[in-house]
Amino acid sequence: MMTQKTGAVAKPDRKPLRLQLLALVSVLALVPAAAAAETSAESVSYGTPSDLPFTLSGSYLSGRLAGFEKDFGHAAAFYEETLAADPSNAMLLERTFLLKLANGDVDQAVRYAAEMEAAGLQNFLAQLTLGGAKMVEGNYAEADEALSKGRNGPLAQLSIGVSRAWALYGSGKIDEALEVIDNLNGPDWFEVFKATHKTHLLFVAGRNQEALQSAESAYAIDQGAIRVVDAYARVLAANGRQKEALEALDRYDAQFRGHPKLDETRAMIQNGDVVPPMVTDPSAGMSEILYGLGAVIGRDGGEELSTSYLQLALYLDPTAEFAAIALGSVFERMEQPDRAIEALVKVPADSVLKREAEIQVGLNYNELDQVEEARSHLEALIKDDPSDLEAVIALGNILRAREIYEDADKIYTQGLDTIPELESQHWFLLYFRGIARERLGKWELAEADFRKALELNDNQPLVLNYLGYSLVDQGLKLDEALNMIKTAVDLRPTDGYIVDSLGWVYFRLGRYEEAVKELERAIELRPADPVINDHLGDAYWMVGRRNEARFQWNHARDLGPEEKELPKILDKIANGLKDVPGTDAAKAETGKNGG
Repeated sequence: MMTQKTGAVAKPDRKPLRLQLLALVSVLALVPAAAAAETSAESVSYGTPSDLPFTLSGSYLSGRLAGFEKDFGHAAAFYEETLAADPSNAMLLERTFLLKLANGDVDQAVRYAAEMEAAGLQNFLAQLTLGGAKMVEGNYAEADEALSKGRNGPLAQLSIGVSRAWALYGSGKIDEALEVIDNLNGPDWFEVFKATHKTHLLFVAGRNQEALQSAESAYAIDQGAIRVVDAYARVLAANGRQKEALEALDRYDAQFRGHPKLDETRAMIQNGDVVPPMVTDPSAGMSEILYGLGAVIGRDGGEELSTSYLQLALYLDPTAEFAAIALGSVFERMEQPDRAIEALVKVPADSVLKREAEIQVGLNYNELDQVEEARSHLEALIKDDPSDLEAVIALGNILRAREIYEDADKIYTQGLDTIPELESQHWFLLYFRGIARERLGKWELAEADFRKALELNDNQPLVLNYLGYSLVDQGLKLDEALNMIKTAVDLRPTDGYIVDSLGWVYFRLGRYEEAVKELERAIELRPADPVINDHLGDAYWMVGRRNEARFQWNHARDLGPEEKELPKILDKIANGLKDVPGTDAAKAETGKNGG
């Protein structure tokens, strides 16, 4: 296999099927008792389709199915109409609240949280929601009262405890706020959050020396967290230690290649500007703790809880850029690009993260198969700043994955033309353009790009793999080509795609036993890849293992190969391998070895 396709790949739209299933559940669950329920699906935006009768069991089962599919909007609507028919059901009330919150319908979630409290139901997310609503109103004493009614478990204790501290700060009770944070006892991972929020509180209160002590504690725990590093650098600068602040930013840049938000802080320090606190408002402080926890939860699964935290964070602070990007990332992992776009466009226009968010918007349009929208969106970003290589790569890779190679070549070239002097990190642009040019049949130009990429980044395995395979495919420089692919395998021995390349090159050279060995290893690494299974079938056929060959081809067929490859696979299943693929050079090599 020459390369794994790079860039966004369109995924099928599962939504129509999901809605059909929900409707089917409603139909199958028709029961006389439910038919008498007094409710109407027309009162909600989703829920039972208007051409179907409402049933209690149907809506409940549809809500469960939608929840399983992580379709929070439909799940909330189905539970809501079920709750309307059975208003005393505590489970339905809690599920409706949680799904409304996860879906971003926070005003409605506040109403259901109040109903839960009135019913005596204990739920820490409901507490956070009610407290958050009071924070947004500026009623800090009432927010503290709402948050003080109980907490269970480490996550609840930390979330509610830090939120309470910000409510107390809003009431002018700074020492009490700090005491609440100090008294939070929990696992080790509490400490970085506690130290960071003490830093924010002390810094905004003007107690800069104390803020630095807390910032140093947080920084000692986690030097890779952007928000921790940013707070530390800002507090250092506020204490007149600008040199140390810049050194902290340099250390982050050296390890993690920088970040636009830290670049913004660096510019303020270098220009001698007054560097403000990161958090200046109680609602934004509560938003910050919910973002920090929600982003971590989202990386480890738990999408319903993660989106609930992040939606509430954005409700508290609509300008919370990190929360918007984190929420977009969670929806991307849930394969809901439409929801990801909704989240990403909430990044404020004046944020240094806006372009990053807009690039992701373009990629998500592509995931929705809205290629023209993706293209026009990213072209506008490139027109605004032709040197933005991230936007160039995003658009180029979309076009290349869609096999629009001529336009991809032009976009990559446009990006390369903005670079005064190529450096090591630019190898990937040449690599991507080389692929587009190879697919266009512009081999000399493609080879020049691949070799220049290797000059910039010696022994880059992706480039070695692609260039080596292409040379063998054309019967050129066979010894060099085979050594390139062997080197790539040595560098990435667990990359099934590169191991497949080595096996397939052996096949093209007529060295079938060696091909079988490498392709079997590739299958172990990538058992669900249709191309590798197809290749192994071909190799088995050539060494006389015909039944195993047909088994692999059948498996390749069932794994969903590309549309243009399916007829070839079906023909091999029916008729075997008629013609041996190979270059003239491969045939000569086979004859020379007596094959």
